[in-house]
Amino acid sequence: MIARLDAGGMAGRIEGLPDDCEAAWQRHRTLELPAAQTSVREVVLAGMGGSAIAAAILRSIAASGSRKPVHLVRGYDLPAFVDDASLVVACSHSGNTEETLSAYEQALAMGARTAVVTTGGALLELAEAAGAPALVYEYDGGPRSAIGYQLMALLAIGERVGLLGAQSEAVAEALSLMREQRNELGAGVPAARNPAKQLAARLAGRLPAVVGAGPLAVAAYRWKTQLNENSKVWALYEELPELDHNAIVGFALPESVVRLLHVVFLGHPALPPRLLLRYDGTADALRDAGVSNERVDARGTGALAQILTGIYQGDWVSFHLAMLNGVDPSPVAPIEKLKQRLARG
Repeated sequence: MIARLDAGGMAGRIEGLPDDCEAAWQRHRTLELPAAQTSVREVVLAGMGGSAIAAAILRSIAASGSRKPVHLVRGYDLPAFVDDASLVVACSHSGNTEETLSAYEQALAMGARTAVVTTGGALLELAEAAGAPALVYEYDGGPRSAIGYQLMALLAIGERVGLLGAQSEAVAEALSLMREQRNELGAGVPAARNPAKQLAARLAGRLPAVVGAGPLAVAAYRWKTQLNENSKVWALYEELPELDHNAIVGFALPESVVRLLHVVFLGHPALPPRLLLRYDGTADALRDAGVSNERVDARGTGALAQILTGIYQGDWVSFHLAMLNGVDPSPVAPIEKLKQRLARG
């Protein structure tokens, strides 16, 4: 079935993610940036869709240790505070994402210091014309599958700009654990001993809702988008503790939706005790409302490993659910159709 449905080769791309990360890190770990790009007040990351996920991971990791603010723009317009003390990093797989191009052109007009992460396109042309650093990679696949190349480039930028400490040990931990997961969750591992296939079966025909907290919030969001794009299904995303201040009130209605929902809590034993208490209390509230739920734990001691192992499990779940749904995970026809309509004006 996999050979017939997976015409775009998504299984191979997911299998290759740890190797992509390693190759990209080896390339960028000695990155040098001009002094103008490193002595900045804040960093603004601009990207959309799959090209924004790596930026969101960098922002999440930097949030707990960096004194420099990190902002993420998913849209056309930069914040008004951007000026010549800001570093704007534009991330676009194709280099032709219209929102990211708009944001980058604004950055140049505002006098900001800039860098780009891309495979080419108009974004690379703009960066080269401006004399801005361009971290260019080659990848035969969609932006959501190129996360390893984008993330490692951004981690290197984060090191040089002072958002992060040295990342080599964190990267090594993440890669080792993802390779362990590959042997447990991949396409060739039978369902009887494959937790990702088992979870995909529980999600089949249901409305998935993925919940995360702390550094795992970004991983939970990645689950949601991979379920959308790979499995071709509706999926919801919530973040703790915010969920407990609004969504919890609506758990029981409408009854027709309650019967369809299945909530996945993405957690880790090392999360702060108050958050872990909220995981348990929120799960109890869901059960009281008749909503099925379960918890999946990420791995590792560092935030990067926890985020990437959380993401990697979700990527495999989304692939296996695509197989159960009888769809090729790779094409994103509705996105392409909308782009064509926008191009026509």
